[in-house]
Amino acid sequence: MAAKALSFDVGDFVVYPKHGVGRVVELQKQEIAGTSLELYVLRFEKERMTLRVPTNKAESVGMRKLSSDKTMGEAMDTLKGKPKVKRTMWSRRAQEYEAKINSGDLVSIAEVVRDLFRADDQPEQSYSERQIFEAATSRLARELGAMDGTDEPAAQVKILEILNASAAIYNKDKVVA
Repeated sequence: MAAKALSFDVGDFVVYPKHGVGRVVELQKQEIAGTSLELYVLRFEKERMTLRVPTNKAESVGMRKLSSDKTMGEAMDTLKGKPKVKRTMWSRRAQEYEAKINSGDLVSIAEVVRDLFRADDQPEQSYSERQIFEAATSRLARELGAMDGTDEPAAQVKILEILNASAAIYNKDKVVA
């Protein structure tokens, strides 16, 4: 395998697992502790954050290009599925959800969005549930927006339409006449 398995160009959208979608704004060479390093300079607009990642560490930290259309399709299909609610303690579920979000895996993030979504006719979420739901939705929407060439709010509308449509299917049997 070549030493440079992953290569990103200036202007490319990339996904950094802990922070979501960013853009490569420049390639830098810096000398740190007597060692010359090549760095990707990533800009995350939403967080107003700049991150420098050594080019030789990009793969090991999980940095990747935007998902393929196939993977995005799988994530959208995941949103259409029936929500899976585990009967474990919230703190344990919250840890699992956070781990899925930080994994950077689009289908796992879609599972979190699907499982934490509440339609208007369902009971409200707790504050922490809502925070995790919003973080996961934002992460998914940023990648969908970058792939579609739209912005995050437009992508969120698309995601919520899918969730509301599937909630109508899965919640109709719970309506009491």
